Amino acid sequence: MSKAMKIAIVDDEKDMRQSISQWLALSGFDTESFSGAEEALKVLGPDYPGIVVTDIKMPGMDGMQFLRKIKGVDSSIPVIMITGHGDVPMAVEAMRIGAFDFLEKPFNPDRMTELAKKATQSRRLTLDNRTLRRELSDAGALMKKLVGESSPMKRLREDILDLGQADGHVLITGETGTGKTLVAHALHAVGARANKRFVLFSCAAFDEDTLARRLLGPAQDDEPIPAIEEARGGTLVLEDIETLSPALQLKLLSVMNEQGTPPETRIIAICNLQEQGKTCESVLRPDLFYRLAALQITVPPLRQRGEDILVLFTRLAEEFADEYGCETPQLSAQEAAQVLQAPWPGNVRQLINMAERAVLQSRRGSGSITSLLMGDEEQQKAAITTEGKPLKEFVEAFERMLIDNTMRRHKGSIASVMDELCLPRRTLNEKMAKYGLQRSDYL
Repeated sequence: MSKAMKIAIVDDEKDMRQSISQWLALSGFDTESFSGAEEALKVLGPDYPGIVVTDIKMPGMDGMQFLRKIKGVDSSIPVIMITGHGDVPMAVEAMRIGAFDFLEKPFNPDRMTELAKKATQSRRLTLDNRTLRRELSDAGALMKKLVGESSPMKRLREDILDLGQADGHVLITGETGTGKTLVAHALHAVGARANKRFVLFSCAAFDEDTLARRLLGPAQDDEPIPAIEEARGGTLVLEDIETLSPALQLKLLSVMNEQGTPPETRIIAICNLQEQGKTCESVLRPDLFYRLAALQITVPPLRQRGEDILVLFTRLAEEFADEYGCETPQLSAQEAAQVLQAPWPGNVRQLINMAERAVLQSRRGSGSITSLLMGDEEQQKAAITTEGKPLKEFVEAFERMLIDNTMRRHKGSIASVMDELCLPRRTLNEKMAKYGLQRSDYL
């Protein structure tokens, strides 16, 4: 969950600071106040999680000097300038330098709230994209986000890198909980638009009329700018594209046709159909479908990812154990087989929930993985059968998980791992090479 955005209020007049702070606090913002620019600059770092509201006329460092200092610290921090009537030309100059907007005294508090919402939304997108770019700045980090060495996951990573460099629209399909939104983030982060806007929009979140305005405009006075405008020049991700009505599909197609080639704004559509017998192609207009599906990625379901499931479970359990301050639960051979054979209808999202519950059970000293997998009779049957999988696959998956877990626990100490697993050095080396495990990853 994203943290609340802060608003730094800078004004030498105490009453004005308190008035703005109280109003924005009532509007749901987290505010902090400063009597001068020098004081505020002490907390305004490159990744400051918020925006700045500042007066132009202040003793010492004035608003214009302050603005230039902020832009030197982090040019993307939105700065809203407050100006008196006679300072409007100065405010216009501030906009030229890079101010987000300005308010002329006496200003309407609702206008202040409106600007604060737009500015904090812009800042959140900037920080989210910045974080994502850092995480996906190299192949190792990309592997960390999209865990797995199964063939489907290797192919998915290759597709992301290939399609990320292209400039056309993309259609992402796959079952619920497989990580389609993460793939959309990755496509944007590894592409040429990584420094541009990234806007995530749910097509299932509004009624027909509101959806049309929020997506394509024109927006009403009390609404944010339409998503298509907000994402201009960057990437617009449309979740649940299949819920768009035929009329809205036609309007969206018209907007896409107006953009030309390459498109001004790249659209990544996420299709999340759950109804049996239906496909994205069958519910979208053919011309819209083929426009979106020229570049297509299908995210594999968890049940097709083999031993990736155990790797994912271990990583997730470690994270939750660290969060709850307890030991990471270890799977037995039987539990590992059950995890590998479970149908996972909720995919990665379901695995995340189960890993957290497993950690909580372990902390209490009760429960088992088997009990967590027994959601209903059909799931229970699927979870405890090994039919259709050769024994060798289960043995290798469990063996890899066991060595991986032991290496993590002993922080890469080969001697400690050899002692705990009763393995000679040569055998351990051979097995680590076989499973692609490297000691340097655990140090």
